[in-house]
Amino acid sequence: MNTEDTSDASATHPEDEVGPSSGSMSHHECMKLFQEKLKSLIGSDPLLSDLPELVTVEEVQSHIALEYGQAMSIHVQRADGALYSVIVEQNATVLDLKKAIQRHVKLKLSREEGNPHISWRYVWRSYWLCYAGTRLTDDNKKLRDYNIRNKDQVVFVKRLRGK
Repeated sequence: MNTEDTSDASATHPEDEVGPSSGSMSHHECMKLFQEKLKSLIGSDPLLSDLPELVTVEEVQSHIALEYGQAMSIHVQRADGALYSVIVEQNATVLDLKKAIQRHVKLKLSREEGNPHISWRYVWRSYWLCYAGTRLTDDNKKLRDYNIRNKDQVVFVKRLRGK
């Protein structure tokens, strides 16, 4: 006769129960706790402390790439004088910079106002990006071909209609 414990493996134990009295959390509570812990971790890290509260994985990866020298920070000045700082890879093209600007603005506006719509087709038809007086006209050209380096400033300049 076998003297080993033959208790049913599927039997429930009081510590396995999930319910209000067992200390389980709702999804909302769990996400809130996670955001608080993430905020404290990022806030205590000197390299990531300048990131916003509701940070995305992409933003963290971009900042890490910037610290390792795999990316560069480009300051973008809007026509109204507002300044953005976007991060792109070292071998980024003008199109990559435009996409980074779009992502940055979309994230910024969604954090502030909800989910506003911007017609980027209109923006790129109405404005040039310029660096040191040179218009960045070729989307496939690399930023380094325009001599754009880390922490350089690019400005939006209104396109003038030709007649």
